[in-house]
Parts: sequence; C-alpha cells; structure tokens
Amino acid sequence: MTLPELITVEDFFSPPVRTAATISPDGTRIAYLAPWKNRLNVWIENLDGDTEPRCVTADETRSVYIYRWTHDCRWLLYLQDSGGDENWHIYRVDLEHPENPAVDLTPFPGVRSDFDLLKGRPGKAMVQLNKRDPQLFDAYELDIATGELSLLAENPGTVIGWMCSQHGDLFTSVLTADGDVELSQWDTDTKSLRPIKTYDGTDYPVGIHPVTITPDGAGIWLGSNHGTDRTRLARLDVATGVETEVDSHPSFDLAAQMVLPSPLILSERTGELIGARYYGDRQVIHALDADFAAVLQNLTELSAGDLGAVSSDSSGQRWVVNFMHDRDPWVTYFYDHTTGESRMLFRPYPNLNPDVLAPMTPVTITARDGLDLHSYLTLPVGVDPVELPLVLLVHGGPWSRDVWAYQPDVQMLANRGYAVLQVNFRGSTGYGKAFTKAAIGEFAGKMHDDLIDAVDWAVKQGYADRDRVGIFGGSYGGYAALVGVTFTPDVFAAAIDYVGISSLANFMRTLPNVARPFLATNWHMYVGDPSDPAREADMLARSPITRVEQIRTPLLVVQGANDSRVVQAESDNLVEALRTRGVEVEYMVKDDEGHGFLNPDNQIDMYRAVERFLAEHLGGRV
Repeated sequence: MTLPELITVEDFFSPPVRTAATISPDGTRIAYLAPWKNRLNVWIENLDGDTEPRCVTADETRSVYIYRWTHDCRWLLYLQDSGGDENWHIYRVDLEHPENPAVDLTPFPGVRSDFDLLKGRPGKAMVQLNKRDPQLFDAYELDIATGELSLLAENPGTVIGWMCSQHGDLFTSVLTADGDVELSQWDTDTKSLRPIKTYDGTDYPVGIHPVTITPDGAGIWLGSNHGTDRTRLARLDVATGVETEVDSHPSFDLAAQMVLPSPLILSERTGELIGARYYGDRQVIHALDADFAAVLQNLTELSAGDLGAVSSDSSGQRWVVNFMHDRDPWVTYFYDHTTGESRMLFRPYPNLNPDVLAPMTPVTITARDGLDLHSYLTLPVGVDPVELPLVLLVHGGPWSRDVWAYQPDVQMLANRGYAVLQVNFRGSTGYGKAFTKAAIGEFAGKMHDDLIDAVDWAVKQGYADRDRVGIFGGSYGGYAALVGVTFTPDVFAAAIDYVGISSLANFMRTLPNVARPFLATNWHMYVGDPSDPAREADMLARSPITRVEQIRTPLLVVQGANDSRVVQAESDNLVEALRTRGVEVEYMVKDDEGHGFLNPDNQIDMYRAVERFLAEHLGGRV
C-alpha cells in the first residue's frame, strides 16, 4: 500500500472557484463568492445562464465572506473589516449600477456594526453600532437606499445585543448585576426595557442560543437548556414570559450557531420556523412544517453529505443549497420544488478528488474519569493504520466543537501520512450542559487530561506511534498546545500554537471592549476574574507563560498582528521568554491578519511552514 499522490498546499488553501451561493428573492439569480485578484468577492449570475457572471464587489485587500440579498434585489449588503480587526463595516452594492463602487454605510473608524433585514419593513435594516461607547451597542434603523441612519434606542448600559421583529419591535438580552441573562422588550414610548424572563447566568455560555423573534413579535424562539441538560428548541411568550417546548431531540443538542449554518431554518416568505438542526456525530434536521418536510426529503437525496446552508426565493419553491461532507466540501445544488428539477451548480474545489481524500470517522474515547469524549479520527489513505505519526488537532472556543465536515488542514495532514485526531473534550458544546460545565476550573486540568487520554487511546489502539505525536491548535487550541508542552512536555514531539493564549490573565485584560460584557458568563466563571488576586494567581499557575522553563518540545508559533481577541503580546511574550533562555522557536507573524488567517496567500505560507515543521519533527512527507 502507498500514499496517494501528494496534493499541494496551494490546492488545499487557494480560494474556492465558487462558494457560499444564495438565491435572489425573485428566484432569477444567484450571488456567490469567487476570486477576484486572489481575494473572494461577490459575483452575480442569472440562474438560466443567459448572461456572463459579473463581479459586483472589488476588495483586493481582504476577502469578503458575509453578504446578504435585500428584499428588492437591487441592493446587496456585505460586511468587511480592516486587516482582521473585526471592526465590521456595512457596505452597499447597487446591482443596477455595478460600475459604481460599494458604499460604506457605517464609515466610523474603530466602530463595529452588524445588521438584520426587516422583512415587514422592506428597504430597512436594524443596525447595531458601538460608535457612542466602545463597550455598548446602540440600535439604529438604516434606510438602505439613502444610507440614512436613525437612532432607535440608546443602550442603557446593560444591553449585550439587540434583536428585532420583522416590523421593527426591539428586544434585548441584558446582563444583570447578578450575572444572569434577561430577555427584555424595548418600550419606545418610555425608552426603557420591560423584562420578559431571566435565565441563570451559570448556564452560559451554553445558555439560551440561538434567539430569534417570531414574525408577529409575540414570541421568541430560542435554544434553551433551562431546567434540562440538553438544549431544546423553545418558544418564549413575550407577554407572559412562559417558555414552552417547540421541538427537541432525545440525544442531541440543538446545533450551535458557531459550528453550523443557522440552527433555525426560517421561511423566506413568511419568516416562520420550518426546520431545526441537531448535531451528534452527524447532523439531524427536524422539519417543523409540512411543505418544508417535502422539500427537505428531496434536498437530502441530492448528496450523501449533511445539508449545509439553504436559501430560497420568496415563494419558497426555488432553492440553492450546499452540503457538508468530509471529502467533497460544499457541493452546491439548485432545486425547484414546483417542477422537481435539480442540478449541481458547482463544486467549490473541483481540483480535489474525493476518492483520494481521507474519511473522517466518529469515535468515542473514554476519559480516565469515565466521561465519553466524542471525537473524530482521520486516517491517511493508502497505508496500514499502524503506528502512524499522529497530530492531535484541538478546536478553539473552548465553547465550540468539532463536527463531521471537510477541513483543509485535516486533509492536508492525512495526505502527508499523519493520523489526525480531533477530540470534543469537556467544555465543548453539543453534548449537554453538564458536559460543558465539567470544564469549570479545569483549564490545564481535566480539559488537558482529556487530550492526553485521547493520545493514549490512539497509541493503545495501534494507530499512533508514541514517539511521533504532535499537537496543533488555534485560539483555545493554541493554549492547549502550549499547555501540552509545558504541563506534559514528554508527550509531544512537536507543537504548533496558532493565535493561542499564553497568559490567561493578560488575555482577559486585553480583550476588546465589545467582548467585556460576556466575561462574567464564560471566562470569569470557568477560569476566574483576574481582578481577584487569588483567582489571578490560580490562572497564572494554569498559564504556559509561567512555565516556559518546561518547554523542550520543538514549537512553531503563528500570530496575526491585528488580532483583537488574542493580542500579539500573547505570542510575543512567549517567544521572547523562550529566546531569552536560548530556546529556538519558530515564529510567524502576518501584519494583515487578525484572529486566524483569512487571506489565501497567508494561509498558504502558514501551511507550508506547518508541513515542513511537522515533517522535520514527526517524519511525515513533504
């Protein structure tokens, strides 16, 4: 048996030829992302193919990733930041006059914005801006055609975020003085908040998520684990504050927004709830509407993958959808429910042959204290899966999870001959409230034990060579990699820290202003508040920066200079401490990136370095 032909780093990390397609409300066109000057931009194409595709945005500095059709199909809105600083601006494109440059509708330096389109008020959007106070978002109404912003509500100082009904009624989530989360309605007459229901802050960050206002404004759909371990779909009555269950799965949580396309599938025509996503080893969708059930049955027959992003025209008859798959990512189809017609529109990565890529297999590993760790193992194609070099790939968050889906880094590593193990360690989401809360006080403790137990499992099963195990992770995963080489320096033969935390205390102190309202219900609860000397001492004891003398493992550190979540000092301080001791460490910094590299040239540079580094220390091929 032999490994398949080496697939280049460029093939894995160059931009997709097309991706992220959505159908226009009138059902005649699709928008999608495709390269222009080696950056993803928005393109428009007629569905009947009678015209050439045309690029309607022109960002040659940074790829565009987030865009939306508006109701009248003339205007398209998209978000863009500067060099990864996450200060998102809202831009408008005139599709009737694409020769005109995009207009920045929120041209405020250092300000972050977001928007929701209002189905009951065509031509309007609700916009959140923190231009008055960096720590507080106020709510505005945007006239899309004119660009006029009108203040709807000024943040009283406690609002975490604003939500809006189709007709413009405002709702909020508020952090109380006790650290609980209160859903409230904004009274435009009194300019005050009316509480609806308060949820236990200790249930966060699993808590109530997602949150969507019903079309009539009389209810709120939300993912809730109030009184249960699993997150179910519920409806909160705005008038009475009574929560009732709408739907649930006996074993799985309602999917998390950060992992998949929206957990709630809404009708493009009415805004009503028509489907809900749950996720275990694979995704399960419950149809909550008879018409959508018929659509869903036909959509799922198009691919062996899990249904990803879905969009329909305003009639709900014409659909553009894509599929998550471990080896054939985001294949995109058109489906007409009226005629039954379906056709594949494109494969984003036509240069990748699914037959030579590696299957991603769900496995369950038992932790030393008996906890089940739902994980994924990817073994290289073409070789006996015995005593392979292993890369333990640790997800970020940590309040996130790994899922069954294509990942270019996983496939690149498998193509080089590595086994890749991804572990949903305690603290990950998707496996119930108790599983997430099992991480409280366990940074560099049982959370790390779970990773070590997974390595031991892979060795015992015969998959991994004990002497050729590497650890690689980003954000929290970068912290986990650094914990690996400081707390358990004999386990790993190589480590890669990608935008990772070296000092928990410094990380919390340097978080951006907009993140500070959330600290009480996540980092402070799970790790501690650095303003408390006793807690700070504990978190420093759990921080790799205080244990650099333990590092003897080859280390690659990767950082974005504009990272607003894990600032560059987190990496600088670690690298400086190691070099002061005379320890060699590789360090890559990109000046035009933030919390994770976005631009393809930077991704290619990084993964060339990863490829070379791991080959040198674990023995994979290059």
